[in-house]
Amino acid sequence: MPELPEVETMVRGIRPAMQGSKLVELRACPCTKKPLNVTPALEEFTQRVRGQKVEAVERKAKRIVIRLKEDVIVFEPRMTGLALLTDPPSLEHLRFEFCLTRGKQKQSVWIWDRRGLGTLRLMSHQEFDVALGENVLGPDALEISVDELLARLKETKRAIKVALLDQKLIAGVGNLYASEILHEAKISPVAEASKLSRQRVDRIHKAMNRILREAIQYEGSTLNDGTYRNALNQNGSYQNKHCVYAKEGEPCKTCETSSIRRIVQAQRSTFYCPKCQKR
Repeated sequence: MPELPEVETMVRGIRPAMQGSKLVELRACPCTKKPLNVTPALEEFTQRVRGQKVEAVERKAKRIVIRLKEDVIVFEPRMTGLALLTDPPSLEHLRFEFCLTRGKQKQSVWIWDRRGLGTLRLMSHQEFDVALGENVLGPDALEISVDELLARLKETKRAIKVALLDQKLIAGVGNLYASEILHEAKISPVAEASKLSRQRVDRIHKAMNRILREAIQYEGSTLNDGTYRNALNQNGSYQNKHCVYAKEGEPCKTCETSSIRRIVQAQRSTFYCPKCQKR
Protein backbone atom coordinates (compact mmCIF):
# COMPACT_ATOMS: atom_id res chain seq x y z
CA MET A 1 0.00 0.00 0.00
CA PRO A 2 -0.69 2.45 -1.50
CA GLU A 3 -1.28 0.92 -4.94
CA LEU A 4 -2.67 2.35 -8.16
CA PRO A 5 -6.21 3.11 -6.88
CA GLU A 6 -4.95 4.81 -3.71
CA VAL A 7 -2.39 6.93 -5.56
CA GLU A 8 -4.93 7.87 -8.24
CA THR A 9 -7.32 8.90 -5.45
CA MET A 10 -4.65 11.11 -3.87
CA VAL A 11 -3.85 12.67 -7.25
CA ARG A 12 -7.50 13.49 -7.89
CA GLY A 13 -7.78 14.89 -4.38
CA ILE A 14 -4.88 17.35 -4.58
CA ARG A 15 -5.13 18.25 -8.28
CA PRO A 16 -7.75 21.02 -7.90
CA ALA A 17 -5.60 22.79 -5.30
CA MET A 18 -2.28 22.42 -7.15
CA GLN A 19 -2.85 22.46 -10.89
CA GLY A 20 -2.62 26.00 -12.22
CA SER A 21 -1.32 27.37 -8.91
CA LYS A 22 2.03 28.98 -8.17
CA LEU A 23 4.30 27.04 -5.84
CA VAL A 24 5.42 29.81 -3.55
CA GLU A 25 7.45 27.60 -1.22
CA LEU A 26 8.20 24.00 -0.37
CA ARG A 27 8.61 23.98 3.39
CA ALA A 28 10.13 21.14 5.40
CA CYS A 29 8.05 20.48 8.52
CA PRO A 30 9.74 19.98 11.90
CA CYS A 31 9.97 16.19 12.26
CA THR A 32 12.10 14.01 14.51
CA LYS A 33 11.15 10.77 12.74
CA LYS A 34 13.12 8.94 10.06
CA PRO A 35 13.49 11.44 7.18
CA LEU A 36 12.23 10.82 3.69
CA ASN A 37 14.76 10.27 0.95
CA VAL A 38 14.91 13.63 -0.85
CA THR A 39 16.86 14.15 -4.10
CA PRO A 40 18.60 16.52 -4.72
CA ALA A 41 19.54 17.97 -1.32
CA LEU A 42 16.69 19.91 0.26
CA GLU A 43 18.28 23.37 -0.14
CA GLU A 44 18.72 22.93 -3.90
CA PHE A 45 15.31 21.27 -4.17
CA THR A 46 13.46 24.16 -2.52
CA GLN A 47 15.37 26.83 -4.43
CA ARG A 48 14.61 25.26 -7.79
CA VAL A 49 10.86 24.84 -7.24
CA ARG A 50 10.25 28.20 -5.58
CA GLY A 51 7.95 30.37 -7.67
CA GLN A 52 7.25 27.82 -10.40
CA LYS A 53 3.75 27.21 -11.74
CA VAL A 54 2.20 23.77 -11.35
CA GLU A 55 1.34 22.73 -14.89
CA ALA A 56 -0.20 19.33 -14.11
CA VAL A 57 -0.71 16.75 -11.34
CA GLU A 58 -0.64 13.19 -12.63
CA ARG A 59 -0.08 9.58 -11.62
CA LYS A 60 2.78 7.45 -12.92
CA ALA A 61 2.28 3.85 -11.78
CA LYS A 62 2.28 4.18 -7.96
CA ARG A 63 3.79 7.68 -7.86
CA ILE A 64 2.38 11.20 -7.71
CA VAL A 65 3.86 13.40 -10.44
CA ILE A 66 3.74 17.19 -10.09
CA ARG A 67 4.79 18.82 -13.35
CA LEU A 68 6.20 22.31 -13.00
CA LYS A 69 7.18 24.65 -15.81
CA GLU A 70 10.89 23.77 -15.53
CA ASP A 71 10.99 20.61 -13.39
CA VAL A 72 9.06 17.55 -12.24
CA ILE A 73 8.43 16.59 -8.61
CA VAL A 74 7.87 12.87 -8.02
CA PHE A 75 6.48 11.64 -4.70
CA GLU A 76 6.48 7.89 -4.18
CA PRO A 77 4.37 7.11 -1.09
CA ARG A 78 5.63 3.54 -0.72
CA MET A 79 4.19 1.99 2.46
CA THR A 80 2.70 4.84 4.50
CA GLY A 81 2.99 8.07 2.52
CA LEU A 82 0.02 10.38 1.97
CA ALA A 83 -0.73 13.62 0.14
CA LEU A 84 -3.27 15.66 2.08
CA LEU A 85 -5.24 18.88 1.90
CA THR A 86 -6.26 18.94 5.54
CA ASP A 87 -6.34 17.18 8.92
CA PRO A 88 -3.19 15.00 8.93
CA PRO A 89 -3.55 11.79 10.96
CA SER A 90 -0.74 13.05 13.23
CA LEU A 91 1.30 16.24 13.35
CA GLU A 92 4.58 14.54 14.24
CA HIS A 93 4.65 12.69 10.90
CA LEU A 94 4.13 15.73 8.68
CA ARG A 95 7.07 16.00 6.30
CA PHE A 96 6.53 18.81 3.79
CA GLU A 97 4.14 21.63 3.02
CA PHE A 98 3.56 22.85 -0.52
CA CYS A 99 2.59 26.53 -0.10
CA LEU A 100 0.50 27.54 -3.11
CA THR A 101 -1.26 30.64 -4.39
CA ARG A 102 -3.79 31.22 -7.15
CA GLY A 103 -4.65 34.87 -7.39
CA LYS A 104 -5.50 35.95 -3.84
CA GLN A 105 -6.24 32.39 -2.71
CA LYS A 106 -3.74 30.45 -0.60
CA GLN A 107 -3.66 26.70 -0.26
CA SER A 108 -1.43 24.09 1.35
CA VAL A 109 -0.83 20.51 0.29
CA TRP A 110 0.92 18.32 2.85
CA ILE A 111 3.15 15.28 2.56
CA TRP A 112 2.69 12.92 5.52
CA ASP A 113 4.56 9.67 6.13
CA ARG A 114 4.42 7.63 9.31
CA ARG A 115 7.35 5.30 8.59
CA GLY A 116 9.47 7.61 6.46
CA LEU A 117 9.83 5.15 3.58
CA GLY A 118 8.54 7.51 0.89
CA THR A 119 10.75 9.39 -1.55
CA LEU A 120 10.59 12.90 -2.97
CA ARG A 121 12.57 13.57 -6.13
CA LEU A 122 13.07 16.62 -8.31
CA MET A 123 14.26 16.20 -11.87
CA SER A 124 14.14 17.87 -15.24
CA HIS A 125 11.48 16.75 -17.71
CA GLN A 126 14.17 14.91 -19.67
CA GLU A 127 15.50 13.21 -16.55
CA PHE A 128 11.95 12.16 -15.66
CA ASP A 129 11.45 10.53 -19.07
CA VAL A 130 14.63 8.51 -18.54
CA ALA A 131 14.12 7.66 -14.84
CA LEU A 132 10.53 6.48 -15.27
CA GLY A 133 10.43 5.62 -18.95
CA GLU A 134 9.61 2.36 -20.70
CA ASN A 135 12.95 0.80 -19.73
CA VAL A 136 12.02 1.17 -16.06
CA LEU A 137 8.22 0.83 -15.96
CA GLY A 138 5.91 -1.28 -18.05
CA PRO A 139 2.61 -0.02 -19.46
CA ASP A 140 0.11 1.29 -16.93
CA ALA A 141 -2.33 -1.35 -15.69
CA LEU A 142 -5.27 0.76 -16.87
CA GLU A 143 -3.80 1.35 -20.32
CA ILE A 144 -2.20 -1.95 -21.35
CA SER A 145 -4.04 -3.89 -24.06
CA VAL A 146 -4.85 -7.56 -23.70
CA ASP A 147 -2.52 -8.32 -26.62
CA GLU A 148 0.42 -6.58 -24.95
CA LEU A 149 -0.36 -8.19 -21.61
CA LEU A 150 -0.40 -11.61 -23.26
CA ALA A 151 2.91 -10.95 -25.02
CA ARG A 152 4.60 -9.79 -21.82
CA LEU A 153 3.34 -12.74 -19.78
CA LYS A 154 4.56 -15.18 -22.44
CA GLU A 155 8.11 -13.97 -21.73
CA THR A 156 8.22 -15.02 -18.06
CA LYS A 157 8.02 -18.41 -16.39
CA ARG A 158 7.25 -16.92 -13.00
CA ALA A 159 3.98 -17.57 -11.20
CA ILE A 160 1.30 -15.20 -12.47
CA LYS A 161 0.88 -13.51 -9.07
CA VAL A 162 4.60 -12.73 -8.93
CA ALA A 163 4.60 -11.52 -12.53
CA LEU A 164 1.76 -9.07 -11.87
CA LEU A 165 3.86 -7.43 -9.15
CA ASP A 166 6.76 -6.76 -11.55
CA GLN A 167 6.54 -3.05 -12.33
CA LYS A 168 8.72 -3.50 -15.41
CA LEU A 169 6.12 -5.88 -16.81
CA ILE A 170 3.02 -3.91 -15.86
CA ALA A 171 2.91 -0.77 -13.74
CA GLY A 172 0.58 -0.04 -10.85
CA VAL A 173 -0.62 -3.42 -9.55
CA GLY A 174 0.50 -4.32 -6.04
CA ASN A 175 0.03 -7.22 -3.67
CA LEU A 176 -3.52 -6.51 -2.57
CA TYR A 177 -5.07 -5.98 -5.98
CA ALA A 178 -3.11 -8.83 -7.60
CA SER A 179 -4.84 -11.29 -5.26
CA GLU A 180 -8.25 -9.76 -5.93
CA ILE A 181 -7.71 -9.68 -9.71
CA LEU A 182 -6.69 -13.33 -9.91
CA HIS A 183 -9.62 -14.39 -7.77
CA GLU A 184 -12.13 -12.66 -10.03
CA ALA A 185 -10.39 -14.09 -13.10
CA LYS A 186 -10.49 -17.59 -11.53
CA ILE A 187 -6.75 -18.07 -12.07
CA SER A 188 -4.49 -19.85 -9.58
CA PRO A 189 -1.78 -17.50 -8.26
CA VAL A 190 0.84 -20.23 -8.79
CA ALA A 191 0.00 -20.83 -12.47
CA GLU A 192 3.00 -20.21 -14.73
CA ALA A 193 2.48 -16.90 -16.54
CA SER A 194 3.94 -18.06 -19.86
CA LYS A 195 1.54 -21.02 -20.08
CA LEU A 196 -1.66 -19.03 -19.67
CA SER A 197 -3.98 -19.19 -22.67
CA ARG A 198 -5.24 -16.06 -24.37
CA GLN A 199 -8.69 -16.74 -22.89
CA ARG A 200 -7.28 -16.79 -19.35
CA VAL A 201 -5.18 -13.67 -19.92
CA ASP A 202 -8.27 -11.95 -21.28
CA ARG A 203 -10.04 -12.79 -18.00
CA ILE A 204 -7.14 -11.28 -16.04
CA HIS A 205 -7.22 -8.17 -18.22
CA LYS A 206 -10.96 -7.66 -17.75
CA ALA A 207 -10.76 -8.29 -13.99
CA MET A 208 -7.84 -5.89 -13.65
CA ASN A 209 -9.66 -3.08 -15.40
CA ARG A 210 -12.91 -3.61 -13.54
CA ILE A 211 -11.38 -3.96 -10.07
CA LEU A 212 -8.91 -1.09 -10.36
CA ARG A 213 -11.55 1.29 -11.75
CA GLU A 214 -14.06 0.30 -9.09
CA ALA A 215 -11.43 0.72 -6.38
CA ILE A 216 -10.77 4.25 -7.64
CA GLN A 217 -14.51 4.92 -7.53
CA TYR A 218 -14.51 3.82 -3.87
CA GLU A 219 -11.37 5.92 -3.20
CA GLY A 220 -9.08 2.99 -2.47
CA SER A 221 -8.75 0.52 0.37
CA THR A 222 -8.09 1.46 3.99
CA LEU A 223 -6.88 -1.65 5.82
CA ASN A 224 -7.03 -2.46 9.52
CA ASP A 225 -3.96 -0.37 10.33
CA GLY A 226 -5.86 2.69 9.09
CA THR A 227 -2.78 4.14 7.39
CA TYR A 228 -4.16 4.94 3.95
CA ARG A 229 -6.38 8.02 3.83
CA ASN A 230 -7.60 10.15 0.94
CA ALA A 231 -6.62 13.81 0.53
CA LEU A 232 -9.28 14.87 3.05
CA ASN A 233 -8.02 12.38 5.66
CA GLN A 234 -10.97 10.06 5.15
CA ASN A 235 -11.01 6.28 4.74
CA GLY A 236 -11.33 4.64 1.38
CA SER A 237 -14.13 2.08 1.24
CA TYR A 238 -13.06 -0.53 -1.29
CA GLN A 239 -11.88 -2.80 1.52
CA ASN A 240 -15.55 -3.68 1.95
CA LYS A 241 -15.48 -5.19 -1.55
CA HIS A 242 -12.45 -7.44 -1.02
CA CYS A 243 -13.11 -11.11 -1.69
CA VAL A 244 -9.83 -12.73 -0.64
CA TYR A 245 -7.20 -10.29 0.60
CA ALA A 246 -6.37 -10.82 4.31
CA LYS A 247 -9.30 -13.24 4.63
CA GLU A 248 -7.40 -16.44 5.42
CA GLY A 249 -9.72 -19.10 6.86
CA GLU A 250 -12.90 -17.21 6.00
CA PRO A 251 -15.54 -18.74 3.68
CA CYS A 252 -15.11 -17.79 0.03
CA LYS A 253 -17.75 -15.23 -0.95
CA THR A 254 -17.80 -16.56 -4.49
CA CYS A 255 -18.27 -20.32 -4.16
CA GLU A 256 -19.44 -20.30 -0.52
CA THR A 257 -18.12 -23.86 -0.10
CA SER A 258 -14.36 -23.41 0.34
CA SER A 259 -12.16 -21.28 2.61
CA ILE A 260 -9.59 -18.66 1.67
CA ARG A 261 -5.98 -19.84 1.90
CA ARG A 262 -2.78 -17.90 2.35
CA ILE A 263 0.58 -18.74 0.79
CA VAL A 264 3.81 -16.77 0.48
CA GLN A 265 5.15 -15.81 -2.94
CA ALA A 266 8.24 -13.63 -3.40
CA GLN A 267 8.12 -12.77 0.32
CA ARG A 268 4.54 -11.49 -0.04
CA SER A 269 1.27 -12.96 1.21
CA THR A 270 -1.07 -14.30 -1.45
CA PHE A 271 -4.73 -15.03 -0.70
CA TYR A 272 -6.89 -17.23 -2.91
CA CYS A 273 -9.71 -19.76 -3.02
CA PRO A 274 -8.46 -23.26 -3.98
CA LYS A 275 -11.85 -24.19 -5.44
CA CYS A 276 -12.50 -21.06 -7.50
CA GLN A 277 -8.87 -20.70 -8.59
CA LYS A 278 -7.82 -24.15 -9.74
CA ARG A 279 -4.43 -24.41 -11.40
